[in-house]
Amino acid sequence: MNILIVGGGGREHAVVKALKRNRKVEKIYALPGNGGIAQEEGAECFPIKATDLDGIEAFAKSHKIDFAAITQDDPLVMGCVDRLEALQIPCFGPTKAAAIIEGSKVYSKDLMKKYNIPTAKSETFTDAGKAVAYLKTCDYPTVIKADGLAAGKGAVIVADFEEAKKTVDEIMVKKVFGASGNQILVEEFLTGPEVSVLSFTDGNVIVPMVSSMDHKRAKDNDEGLNTGGMGTVAPNPYYTKEIAKECMDKIFLPTVKALNKEGRTFKGCIFFGLMLTPKGPKVIEYNCRFGDPETQVVLPLLESDLLEIMLAVREGRLKESDVRFRDGAACCVIVASDGYPSRYETGYEISLPETKEGEYLYIAGAKAEGEKLLTSGGRVLGASAVGNTLQEAIGGAYALAEKVSFQNAYMRKDIGQRALRALQ
Repeated sequence: MNILIVGGGGREHAVVKALKRNRKVEKIYALPGNGGIAQEEGAECFPIKATDLDGIEAFAKSHKIDFAAITQDDPLVMGCVDRLEALQIPCFGPTKAAAIIEGSKVYSKDLMKKYNIPTAKSETFTDAGKAVAYLKTCDYPTVIKADGLAAGKGAVIVADFEEAKKTVDEIMVKKVFGASGNQILVEEFLTGPEVSVLSFTDGNVIVPMVSSMDHKRAKDNDEGLNTGGMGTVAPNPYYTKEIAKECMDKIFLPTVKALNKEGRTFKGCIFFGLMLTPKGPKVIEYNCRFGDPETQVVLPLLESDLLEIMLAVREGRLKESDVRFRDGAACCVIVASDGYPSRYETGYEISLPETKEGEYLYIAGAKAEGEKLLTSGGRVLGASAVGNTLQEAIGGAYALAEKVSFQNAYMRKDIGQRALRALQ
């Protein structure tokens, strides 16, 4: 089989590595991919942007693609699946109609309100002046969210009215997120442990994967700016069997059924960003694809065949599919360019160690130049390891990360520590 992957981060590298375990896979093409994917045997990258749907369509036609996995948010929201399916190329990923649950936070919030899916209270605004007037009446901290995609940085926790006013100005007037800021949500600030749950669904049944815990802030002790994620652990110790059942009954199944009722049947991976509040689990956000870097801890624990699961999702037979995860735990430590997510320098040569069983290097912001691998982004790579215990997985990930070297390399030193404290 010739497989097409649309996307170019560490998540995509993790998906490529998992798909390669299936013997039917002859060739994997990644658009645009990255330097790590380019070095995988049987994989090839082409510099076609994930948002260039015309380019993707032309490439898929000329390269006899048998199956495509669209793993990045923008092309999903833009309708990449619809375009490829129209060419009779089966895809893993939701249609444009279903991907709106990530493409519009206002839409997903309205959906949750309509179908009584637990979430934070909120108000929607299309006018900056009215938003500011409302913010004078709010309790703080509160949360302001841009409606559309904003590279994972569209949700801002504001401490007081002055900060709130400035944030509204940046999003709605200065348009720091472009058209994504035409509408905003002002949301109540929820408290409790955060949990990420990626789930396979074919629109009929939903099969949650191992839960995980992301670390969004750039610096240790959850300080510094918000990032796309500086590391993850799985499973999340706060996510008990009792909570998992409550989420299935009140959130996961109701979401799938709600989308069906709205004529937006979802096939692919739904990411549930949850807050375990004193009043029970609530949805913070939906994503319409695998999370990054959550995928880099979830897929190393997957014992089943990823391609077979993806095909079952596409064909509506997930109920019969074998979806198994190994016992134990996984940890991913992101090695970034110092200065990320603000200003940082790139173009430095990366030296990588050999990996042994249970260790994975997932390349993200790096490009291949001949035999060399050079830094080209903020989050350069993820060092992942699995272990029988969380402590073992964290130790393994850090031991691997420490062997990676490039000028201005930076990593958080406390990934997984909050999870360890929860276990104690």
